[in-house]
Amino acid sequence: MSQAFITLWSAGVAWCIEDWARRSGQTPSADRFEALTWALYEMGTRRRAADYLLAVQDLQRVSRQVARFFRGYDVWLSPTLAEPPLPLGSFDPTPANPIQGIFRAAQFVPLTPIFNVTGQPAMSVPLSWNHDNVPIGVQFAARFGDEATLFRLAAQLEQACPWADRWPAF
Repeated sequence: MSQAFITLWSAGVAWCIEDWARRSGQTPSADRFEALTWALYEMGTRRRAADYLLAVQDLQRVSRQVARFFRGYDVWLSPTLAEPPLPLGSFDPTPANPIQGIFRAAQFVPLTPIFNVTGQPAMSVPLSWNHDNVPIGVQFAARFGDEATLFRLAAQLEQACPWADRWPAF
């Protein structure tokens, strides 16, 4: 799923930059973009039409599998993050590897992208806190189009475990 997502993302960046280049009459160049954006642009320009369509096919297959899962379940429960919140700059690109941040982010949030791909409604609610009183999210996802279940669940969870008045220690 990750490779298919990167294929679509990079193709989308390439399309967007090429579209604006055509509209503005300007030639895209690395010095006019952030390193990650330019790296995705270059990656996207190297993709073949078949790569793009295979990625769409793969992500549609995943979407159908998730939809089948929700025939038998109302809600999917998972952690929001794979590790505690990271300091600012943890996803910054490096000169040697401008897409390093994407790979680090994939390790950090391995369970949320599936819902970006499938379009399932999902929410993260702070149901636990670490020693600094930083919230630890729990993710819930529901059937396609069933945001109402998540809103009702969030209201019940907040009533049972209030979080509105909790603030980190720093």
